Amino acid sequence: MLPFLARRGAMALAVVWLAASLSFVALRWAPGDALDATMARVGASEAQIDAQRAALGLDDPLPVQYGRYWLDVVRGRWGVSLVTGQPVLELIAQNARPTLTLALAALGVALALGVTLGVMDGLGRPAALRWVAGGLAALALATPVYWTSTLAIYTFTVALNLLPGVGGGGPRAVILPALVLGFHTAGSIARVTAASVRDAARGDFVRTARAKGLPEHDVVDHILRVGLLPVVSVVALQAGFLLGGTVITEMIFVRRGLGQVLLAAVTNRDYPVVQGLVVLAALVYTTLNAGADALYHRLDPRTRREG
Repeated sequence: MLPFLARRGAMALAVVWLAASLSFVALRWAPGDALDATMARVGASEAQIDAQRAALGLDDPLPVQYGRYWLDVVRGRWGVSLVTGQPVLELIAQNARPTLTLALAALGVALALGVTLGVMDGLGRPAALRWVAGGLAALALATPVYWTSTLAIYTFTVALNLLPGVGGGGPRAVILPALVLGFHTAGSIARVTAASVRDAARGDFVRTARAKGLPEHDVVDHILRVGLLPVVSVVALQAGFLLGGTVITEMIFVRRGLGQVLLAAVTNRDYPVVQGLVVLAALVYTTLNAGADALYHRLDPRTRREG
């Protein structure tokens, strides 16, 4: 188990390094920076902008900036916003709770809906349920989030006046965006669950169980025990993607959170904030996937024998 965790840890660090390095290079290749976007707006001269850029080290050669950046990351200092002067870690901490609340609520919806639709589609009995489940999964994957969000706001807020749609606080304000985001996340979970359940249903152990005269509900129980194992990995994968999915959802529903922070940072070309959020997303993604792999390795004895 320890060698497995060591390999997964090394891969996770490599992913974080690659994601942060790509964002570092891409942001500095783009024309302009936050100083151009903010200081010029308040009437600062070109000389003042150049002096501030030199004071922040933005005129240094890229290798020097790159080395300084990673040295600060290792020390736990992710820089300060070029727009507000606020430390990046402090900015993330102030806005993480609404995003985390939305992501966890959406993940709960996605897990419940995705597994239910996947089992209905995979078992295929009756056929009408399989068609309905497969159609809903395809709809979740095919439709864009902004279309579903607009339809949900019109239906549940404007027409029925059941849930708050835009802005607002409290638990009720999370329900609608969590349902929308969870519905779209459920599509991938349903597809993987359905394929895995179908494969398990064709296994030799199912034929043996039926030949021994086991009741059908016991046979289904055996199928689900095997067929639901891959769901662990896909749920972790989708949980990692939820941080990115909240950007559009928070923008449409006008919610405070990391999505709004990222949108503002990209618009203002605020290097340190964008890089901090990229590192955070990579850390969340790799940690969840490493944990899912370790859990799958623990639950499935076949992987331990292969290792």
